[in-house]
Amino acid sequence: MKLAAVGAMAAALMLAGCRQDMQDQPKFFPQRGTTFYADGRSARPQVENTVARNQMHEDEYFYTGLVDGKEGDGLPIALTPEVMARGQERYNIYCTPCHSRVGNGQGMIVARGYRPAGDFQQKYLLEKAHLGHFFNVMTNGYGAMPDYSAQLTPEDRWAIAAYIRALQLSQNAKPGDVPAGQKVEDLHAIAAKEGLLPGFADPWPKPSTAVYGTPTGQDDGIPGQPLGAASPAAKAHYGQAATQGSGATDNGPQKPAPGNDASGRPAAVQ
Repeated sequence: MKLAAVGAMAAALMLAGCRQDMQDQPKFFPQRGTTFYADGRSARPQVENTVARNQMHEDEYFYTGLVDGKEGDGLPIALTPEVMARGQERYNIYCTPCHSRVGNGQGMIVARGYRPAGDFQQKYLLEKAHLGHFFNVMTNGYGAMPDYSAQLTPEDRWAIAAYIRALQLSQNAKPGDVPAGQKVEDLHAIAAKEGLLPGFADPWPKPSTAVYGTPTGQDDGIPGQPLGAASPAAKAHYGQAATQGSGATDNGPQKPAPGNDASGRPAAVQ
């Protein structure tokens, strides 16, 4: 009996000694004070002359696309065929679902009801937006577009920005941009020669299913777009859109006028 009692006591002491709730252990709580340090702060200042991992950004423009807080217009990497090929590859993976392969903002998910993306042929993006603008948007997001800093390295973001410039040139090239000796052929002639459907080379119409802005047709602030301007696509989707603060109500989808399709354009003649 004595041996059994001693064994039970030893087991109880061992179990008691092994148990310590995690909430009882000494530790600091974020944003709480402490008496351990003289200044009363639990969060300690960064050690002098040290840099946190992934924060040694000596070239600020390369990592932000900004110069003195404003979007710059230079390419901080060498422009080579390899960089353009990389930019095209990354663009086709991450950007085409919204912006499409040609950058007109009418990608596949837009055709299925998602908010239209920026059109790189838009006057503002074509003439006024600096190269750093595209990098900044990919880094921080813009409007309905999320950021892609986790998916794309800074090098890849600059490569995509360079490729966007190539897309813009492809849709706005002038005869003087063509190298000497190169033949220029009309896209409609190429489409006809390839046996493609009529209208293949025409500008893409914005899908009537695309949702633009908000139910009231208000824009979310895309550069170059006037605030409060409801697009035909928004009106087709939501009906007679109400003006913000006007007290008007959304009456639902409206029937197209005779001879017009759902987006308000003249219906194609069969």
